[in-house]
Amino acid sequence: MNELVFKTAGKGFPLVLVHGYLAGADIWQEQLEFFKDHFKVIVPNLPGFADSAQVKAPNSIIDIANLLLSELTDRGVDKFHLMGHSMGGMIVQAMAAIAPDRIDHLICYGTGPVGVLPDRFETIEQSRDRLNNDGLEKTVKRIAATWFLHREDAEGYDQCVKLGLQANMQAALASLTAWENWDGREELKNIRAKTLIIWGESDRSYNQSQPEALWHGIENSCLVVVSNCAHNVHMEKPIFFNAIIKDFLPTQSN
Repeated sequence: MNELVFKTAGKGFPLVLVHGYLAGADIWQEQLEFFKDHFKVIVPNLPGFADSAQVKAPNSIIDIANLLLSELTDRGVDKFHLMGHSMGGMIVQAMAAIAPDRIDHLICYGTGPVGVLPDRFETIEQSRDRLNNDGLEKTVKRIAATWFLHREDAEGYDQCVKLGLQANMQAALASLTAWENWDGREELKNIRAKTLIIWGESDRSYNQSQPEALWHGIENSCLVVVSNCAHNVHMEKPIFFNAIIKDFLPTQSN
């Protein structure tokens, strides 16, 4: 079986949510439950992660973007709102640049326009070495802790670890290569969708320069900075996060 596994709920105009590294569709569970009353919520598991762990992961952000666009086409989803978190934010930027006519509103959350992240808690090479030397479980537990202001004591930490442990090693390594080889800055001018950028002020993965680069690079965009949050704002302040998204998104296509 080589198809990606999607979760869907609700009805109405499609809202597609793309998760990040070492995660899966269930990381959006609170958003799926909230937004299913307003949209048809479509949540893919990326190749090699969670319920799509059986699918070989591309080592290119562009290839993943094209795969998602193709899978959405196969499911009859032509035009949609699109949100991506972290690595998923890289992917949705690529999707919006490749197929600008298909994206109605775009949300780039906890992400930036380059894959080699300045001031990340560790370099990509360090992540690769530690993944190979320490194994997947230790890596998942260590990295997931960085996503929260209160690290291992955060309410969503255990859920993130559970999802991360469902990844396969090939995807975990291929994703790091995909980051290294991706730079989306030149493509920002090709993003035509009205765009919301969300960033937690204590994010240990993406420093402030990254959301600001998106804000300055995407013509029709606005930036929201959330205090007292790290990388996973949608889990640390879900009610506030959902309210921001709902206020931004129209329920119908423009």
